[in-house]
Amino acid sequence: MISLARKLRTTEYFTLAFGTMVGVGWLVVMDDWLRRGGPLGAILGFVLGGAALLPIGYVYGHLVIAIPDAGSEIAYTEKVFPRGVSFATGWMMSLAYWVVCPWEAVAVGKIAAYLSPALNSVELYRVAGKPVYLPHLMIGLALAAVITTLNYRGIRVSATFQNWTTFGLLALFVLFASFGVARGRAVNMQPLFSHSSFVSILLVVQIVPYFMTGFESVPKCAEQANPGFRSRGFFTAIMLAVLVGVVFYAAVIAVVAWVYPWQPLTRHSFATAFAFRKAFQSEWLVNIILAAAVLSLLKVFNGNFIASSRLFFALGRRGLIDERVGRVHERNLTPANAALLVGLLTAMGAFAGEAILIPITEVGSMASAVGWLATCAAYLAIERASGRRIVAIAGALVAVALIGMKLLPLVPGHFSVAEYMALGIWILAGLAFRRKAKAA
Repeated sequence: MISLARKLRTTEYFTLAFGTMVGVGWLVVMDDWLRRGGPLGAILGFVLGGAALLPIGYVYGHLVIAIPDAGSEIAYTEKVFPRGVSFATGWMMSLAYWVVCPWEAVAVGKIAAYLSPALNSVELYRVAGKPVYLPHLMIGLALAAVITTLNYRGIRVSATFQNWTTFGLLALFVLFASFGVARGRAVNMQPLFSHSSFVSILLVVQIVPYFMTGFESVPKCAEQANPGFRSRGFFTAIMLAVLVGVVFYAAVIAVVAWVYPWQPLTRHSFATAFAFRKAFQSEWLVNIILAAAVLSLLKVFNGNFIASSRLFFALGRRGLIDERVGRVHERNLTPANAALLVGLLTAMGAFAGEAILIPITEVGSMASAVGWLATCAAYLAIERASGRRIVAIAGALVAVALIGMKLLPLVPGHFSVAEYMALGIWILAGLAFRRKAKAA
């Protein structure tokens, strides 16, 4: 069997994890975050949600050292559960990662149109009342083609791209955040919550899994570690990515609400850029924010593409879906067919347009929690040390709570009909893939 190329070091694993986690939500849906929680509600939602994910990160950090398999959740669950559970877990986690790719393909069109409003032209059709414009679609499809090509050619190319875009984002964020801290006022953050404090935090905590999914992308590339790589680096990259991700999200929310009164921002798209434009009356600073957003979009698109293609590859390698998806390119040493599949699915998703942005956030959160629950359960079945088992139980309880928040009708922010439909379509697609593989 041909192996995947082994090129990655600790730095690449960190930029993969953080880069896969932090996208352009801080620009594109900041209005939704503030509407849900207000400044302090959104900050606490991300801090508490991120802290709750630390036990899950701990479990992944230990499992990837013990089982360095591209299948990650698929590999962990197959050790202790029936084959059907392994497939279901892998299929749901594939959704959690893949679903970000069309999200970014749509978001890049929105960012481009923000810079050049003339792109909001040539309306093709509407989805859920929201227009799909030809220029938006073409830009999204072009980016999908570029990311697919990068991942088809090799992990070294993808990893270098991930490093530059991740550290570029962090540098630009420090720059514009410094200006925001110097100019803002505390009164802009009043009131601190959009609803009662509990409901405000709860509404934000529900979406944290979507915006924090990515730390567990590290195990998906565990087979591609440099021969001299020390396995402890997996654990370090995962935990560091979670911590830096929480700090980033909390900081950007605080800066936006500090620099301009937050309530009017809930009525504007690209609330982060709008706040800085109003506060500074400066286009160059807004352009820095948009440049940071573009870098962030590119890296999160690439990171989620890498992770989802590895999961599809692992499913194919095990015969859980068409075995051709599990083949390695003889020259590039990449999961080439899996990359092409993710590219095709991304292009199909991009045709849904802007209407998919919020439903994708909700469904992706729940799908991630399903994979985390299965992973913690597998770790409990494998691990014998009582201290580590307690951490795994804590992680499993967090995952159960996150799933319940989306599925239980009594909880504010539960799934709408659109989200149930999206989840149902993915489950039916999985059953079709599985049935076809069995028949082959």
